Amino acid sequence: MDPFSAEGELLTLHNAFHQGQYQTVLDFDTSSLSQSNVTPARILKLRAQITTGDVQGAISSIQKEKGPDFAAVRAFAQYSSGDNAAATKQIEQLIEDSSENVTVQILGGIILQANRRTEEALSLLSKHQGNLEAIALITQTHLQQNRTDLALKEVSAARKWAQDSLLVNIAESWVGMRVGGDSYQSAFYVFEEMAQTPSSTSSKSLISQAISELHLGRLPEAEAALNQALQNEPKDIEAVANAVVLATIMGKAAEQQQYLEELQKRKSDHALLTDLEEKSSLFDQAAGKYSAKVSS
Repeated sequence: MDPFSAEGELLTLHNAFHQGQYQTVLDFDTSSLSQSNVTPARILKLRAQITTGDVQGAISSIQKEKGPDFAAVRAFAQYSSGDNAAATKQIEQLIEDSSENVTVQILGGIILQANRRTEEALSLLSKHQGNLEAIALITQTHLQQNRTDLALKEVSAARKWAQDSLLVNIAESWVGMRVGGDSYQSAFYVFEEMAQTPSSTSSKSLISQAISELHLGRLPEAEAALNQALQNEPKDIEAVANAVVLATIMGKAAEQQQYLEELQKRKSDHALLTDLEEKSSLFDQAAGKYSAKVSS
């Protein structure tokens, strides 16, 4: 039986992780788990530890651990700490030796896509055997490729056999945010329920709610959700990045500059900053082809 299925003993842990409730994951009692689920549970707890910033603590706790699962976590920890070259080298070796390992597939896919090696990431992730996180990552990657058709195909296929999965609901909502129209509202309902239910709320779900509100043109509501996320987790990088976007749209120049400087200071290689730099460069190149004409 799939330990992450509705009947599986890791369902609560799995859902908490993907809802962004990382402290809940860290506090999860694994003492009563069956032996086969101990390692998958520990991997999720290690990933939560890394995501919340305790990279060195995670690395130290698995120094003596062997096997591809823990090697993949070490690579992910290196990537998260900014040592991308070492992380990439290690994950490449793991892919060569253990590409059928699900942890290698998931964390390897994340690292490869972060390095814009999209086709390699998709090839690795496609080796999964019914893993919902791999499906979600494939969906996310297709959206980053602007291939909404492929993303929709991926979640539609998963919906047929994982109807009640939280992760499928989330991935389907990502696609809905790209499709637009009535799908905006459907996505909003999913994210609002996660964000406003005490048992599932987190900074991550509040950010998702804010983004869906933004797409619906409800700027004050988007600002309220995002402010709540920042209040709960002031160090959340994605909350800061989305605050830059929202402040820009709302014409709040001072706030936009404040959040932009904070993002540059804390994560200079964030995707938003990289994209802004690329767009600025392209604009300068295009502008350089023209010269201003002064009429007499």
